[in-house]
Amino acid sequence: MTAAEPFPAPGQKPETHGYPRFSVFGRVVEVRREGALWQAYRVGADGKRSPSGFVIPDFVQEHELAQFLEDLFHESASPHNGDVYRID
Repeated sequence: MTAAEPFPAPGQKPETHGYPRFSVFGRVVEVRREGALWQAYRVGADGKRSPSGFVIPDFVQEHELAQFLEDLFHESASPHNGDVYRID
């Protein structure tokens, strides 16, 4: 962190660490477990997050996220970016 970046509150994870991120056919998606629900965010080139606009069911386990994202977005695959993988 630089001096310009705020420190997280006690018990809060830093904004850039601790949450799984995935490359989903060339787009970066960050997934957070908030209570019993998953929240997914698209991550822009500048690092800013915005709501993803899709739902991950609460029964999906963390180790199943990459496969779930691949199944959900398989139509976005192309010869140049045809993979889903964890990047954190």
